[in-house]
Amino acid sequence: MGLKDIESSLPPGFRFYPSDEELVCHYLHNKVANQKLSEGTTMVDVDLHSQEPWELPEVAKLTENEWYFFSFRDRKYATGSRSNRATKSGYWKATGKDRTVFDASSHLVVGMRKTLVFYSGRAPNGIKTGWVMHEFRLESPHSPPKEDWVLCRVFQKRNSNGSGVVDNHINPLMEENNNTTTTTTNSSSSSFLNLAMLQCNFLDFSEEMMMMNSDEHHHFDLNPLGCWP
Repeated sequence: MGLKDIESSLPPGFRFYPSDEELVCHYLHNKVANQKLSEGTTMVDVDLHSQEPWELPEVAKLTENEWYFFSFRDRKYATGSRSNRATKSGYWKATGKDRTVFDASSHLVVGMRKTLVFYSGRAPNGIKTGWVMHEFRLESPHSPPKEDWVLCRVFQKRNSNGSGVVDNHINPLMEENNNTTTTTTNSSSSSFLNLAMLQCNFLDFSEEMMMMNSDEHHHFDLNPLGCWP
């Protein structure tokens, strides 16, 4: 049973909308401690290296543009602390500062939330997409976890006008068509501008000719005495 099925079984008005504290203290903590989660709660494990954002499993999908799942962090280097977040077509890049997650009752730090954005291609020339991930990790210096599990919340960022989500990933063919359309539009605009300038020049020339003809029609020469003939 997926998260969407669980939410549909709840009474009207109830939603699966956990806070950062609940995600860390309940779901992630129990996962690391190998404790059973609440009955009816399904949160699967996902390998982010083999899954693109638009290929996330349906069972982890909560809404049309939101997924929740566990993932085991892969170290980029055996002796380092940096995580390897590359996929076949792109990579997840951290942005901003990590946010601290507190326990509401004890006011102690229990976890951290890192924000990452998915880029298509390879660094440093990747193309930013609308896929965003919140990565939650436990933060307990007195009793560090034995396993490096994290809880991920992935969603698609909406446009500034709120009309919908941005593109899932870059489509090279679409990008090429857009460039062709832009070139054609610019060429058409340039041709239209040249035609308008040509028409203006023609009108100015016609008006000048009419004024010259009018001057010749009303012009009379005076005789040497300054009298009319």
